[in-house]
Amino acid sequence: MTELEKLDAGLEYDFWDEEVDARKLNAVIGCEKLNAISVLDHEAREAAIRELFGEVGENPTVLPVFNCDNGKNIRVGKNFLANYNVTILDIAPVTIGDYVMIAPNTLITTVNHPLSPSGRRKHLGIAKPVNIGSDVWIGANVTILPSVTIGNNVVVAAGAVVTKDVPDNCVVGGVPAKKIKDIENDIE
Repeated sequence: MTELEKLDAGLEYDFWDEEVDARKLNAVIGCEKLNAISVLDHEAREAAIRELFGEVGENPTVLPVFNCDNGKNIRVGKNFLANYNVTILDIAPVTIGDYVMIAPNTLITTVNHPLSPSGRRKHLGIAKPVNIGSDVWIGANVTILPSVTIGNNVVVAAGAVVTKDVPDNCVVGGVPAKKIKDIENDIE
């Protein structure tokens, strides 16, 4: 298998591989294009978002500075908002539902590296998807780690580090994030 095939299969891969790196460089170019467009030019920004992401619902907003590793692995629903300085390391798929707001300085990452120094010296990475439901508000300075699923109607408190799945209808916070309380779903 090539390193890119390993990556796409969810296996350990060499992140310095030329094909893997080319995918990332393509995303860098797409992010540079998006970030260079005035926030006042909604039409051009939406076109750049649709070109960069794999799937986009209606009315997307992505403010500068946005960064990602692939772009095509990002799927967002309608009324998506990524506020300033959001990074999505979408080596594996990141699926985000409708009416999701992501506050500034948030990191969503699908990539991890070995604990062993020999594995890190071999430039190994492994990617696991992240799934975020609908009606989710992710507070400022949040980190969401690989293989996490966040349910519907969830608030992730500012500064949280989400390391495990989060059920529907709750507020989570802390490091690592834990359920703080249940919240009502008033739109059903």
